[in-house]
Amino acid sequence: METLKRNSSPIIMRNYGRIIQDLITYTCTIEDEEKRQALTTYIGQCMRQKNIAWNKDSDAGSNRIQEDIRILSHGQLDCSFEQFDQMLQRRVAGTPTTGNKKKKNK
Repeated sequence: METLKRNSSPIIMRNYGRIIQDLITYTCTIEDEEKRQALTTYIGQCMRQKNIAWNKDSDAGSNRIQEDIRILSHGQLDCSFEQFDQMLQRRVAGTPTTGNKKKKNK
């Protein structure tokens, strides 16, 4: 596996950071479709966690993540496959549920 070289271009989306941008650039160079989809899914998971950290809303980011991947890859990566959709539907560990919980009074 070749090493991932740091890109000196400006960061396009600061909320995701340079590493995500560099991973997307690297993923665009992969020719094996299965490996490309696996890495795209991993990147989507990372972006989803960062999106939750910035926006505090776990459901709002599904379409946004797909669109951001298209923007960062200049349209070279496609997120329309089953594994990616399943990843977006799973609940992220550590995010609060929307149920009503009673607080304990001390």
